[in-house]
Amino acid sequence: MPRAPDRLSSMGKLLLGAALLGWSAATLPAASSALAAEPAAVVPKPPSVSVVKAQAGTLAETILMTGTLVARDEVLVGPEIDGLAITELLAEEGDRVERGQVLARLSRDMLDAQAAQNRASITRAMAAIAQARNQIAEANAQARQAEAAFERARTLQERGNASQEALEQREAAALVARARVAVAEDALRVSQADRDLAEAQQREIEVRIGRTQIKAPAAGIISRREAKLGALVSPGGEPLFRIIGNGTIEVEAAVPETALARLRVGQPAQVRPAGMTDPVPARVRLVSPEVDRTSRLGRVRLTVDSVPGLAVGAFARGAVEVDRRDGILVPLSAVLNRPEGSVIQVVHDGIVETRPVIVGLKAEGKAEIRDGLAPGEDVIAVSGTFVRDGDRVTPVPHPPAVSAVQTSSVP
Repeated sequence: MPRAPDRLSSMGKLLLGAALLGWSAATLPAASSALAAEPAAVVPKPPSVSVVKAQAGTLAETILMTGTLVARDEVLVGPEIDGLAITELLAEEGDRVERGQVLARLSRDMLDAQAAQNRASITRAMAAIAQARNQIAEANAQARQAEAAFERARTLQERGNASQEALEQREAAALVARARVAVAEDALRVSQADRDLAEAQQREIEVRIGRTQIKAPAAGIISRREAKLGALVSPGGEPLFRIIGNGTIEVEAAVPETALARLRVGQPAQVRPAGMTDPVPARVRLVSPEVDRTSRLGRVRLTVDSVPGLAVGAFARGAVEVDRRDGILVPLSAVLNRPEGSVIQVVHDGIVETRPVIVGLKAEGKAEIRDGLAPGEDVIAVSGTFVRDGDRVTPVPHPPAVSAVQTSSVP
């Protein structure tokens, strides 16, 4: 504000100027009024601070992990027969197959010949059985006749009409007839055994013929095909096909032991495979109960929803949601940590109020205030830097606002 001497000097200058310009006395009051209308002392404006409004929202805490896409159940398809060549391939990598579907065929010419030869053996055994049964019938008839002759000879011998020699001859003939019956019965059993052996061999050949068709033991997607036309197969060699059982793909990841304790089966997750821009929903299926003693890492499996573009062996990042809460959200920079606890600075009617609060989850740049703050209150965006409790400030809205849902990451 101008000092008094300065005002007098200004008035004198005004009178002198009026005299020089020939102003009348009537114009002086107007000029003096203009001089008297100079502004009084200016009150300084309170400093401006950036504030955000506390908003109700949801905060989700996640555990980040990296891993590899693998098949939940990998089905290995190999031959069950040795030394046969592949004559036909009916499936390719990426094909979805059903249980029992034929994937490849092997040569079966030799087996067909063995089957025909064995069927002839069965027919021969059946004929031998019929012949043995006829021989048994004939031997039984002869045995009955010999027994009757022996009984007559014994009766005659008892009456004295037959010699002892004739009786003995009849008895020997009866014994021979009974022996022939036993021989015929043994021949029948041998023929039946030959038939049973031939039929068993026939079933074995049919099983081997069935194994010339390589079938899928389970439904799924073929991830690899090693079978090649003309190649000789061996049960001990490389599997001909690899199938992703039911097409279910998982992320196998290793996480630190501190994070492993917070993971539970069924927790929701998001997976971002290499080369895919959009995350794929997933869920925790397995949390290993064992931690590697050297690396201190535990194994986790996330079942991924079936979407096009997933490839076994690809790299993938996963985020498992381990906690989710509804509460009051503010920027993490608004929270001031002190030895006695956490505080925030709230602006009410232009006056700063430092208030103790209870902090819950912390997200990427956001914090959950569990107690001490109400929705809609103005909170200083950067707490504890320039102002103190009771200071007057000019609040200025600070974009962006707190989003409705935030996620935090735990390594």
